[in-house]
Amino acid sequence: MSTSLKRFLCGVTIVLGLQACSPEVALPNVSLEQARAEHEAGKVLMIDIREPQEHATGVAQGVVLLPMSQVAQRVAEIPKQADQPVLLICNTQNRSRAVTEALQEQGFTNILYVNGGMSEWAQRGWPMVKPQDLVGPSK
Repeated sequence: MSTSLKRFLCGVTIVLGLQACSPEVALPNVSLEQARAEHEAGKVLMIDIREPQEHATGVAQGVVLLPMSQVAQRVAEIPKQADQPVLLICNTQNRSRAVTEALQEQGFTNILYVNGGMSEWAQRGWPMVKPQDLVGPSK
């Protein structure tokens, strides 16, 4: 892992109110294909943690929009039950991986990040909607 990415992860940890950075560990994650299939089947809650200007480019139908900059203030909105899988998706996976790590340090055991992110989703031509057209848990 590059030094700049390690600094970024530490910064995210601080933003979320944690005291220190944990050593690099393998975090639970899913492939983009698996994330899409489970999301569309209603088996998981997918949270798009990109910022509003990124959401404006398009989001997956039915996702919850929770910008990374608001996660610390809105953490109570993220289900913590072990039987409710939550997938975090950002643009590439860097932010969602960092937030997954930070939430695990706060006791979440049901959080996974999506490999590839929305940039890969868009490159594949998969369906996207504008946030104002979003039908699902969050508008």
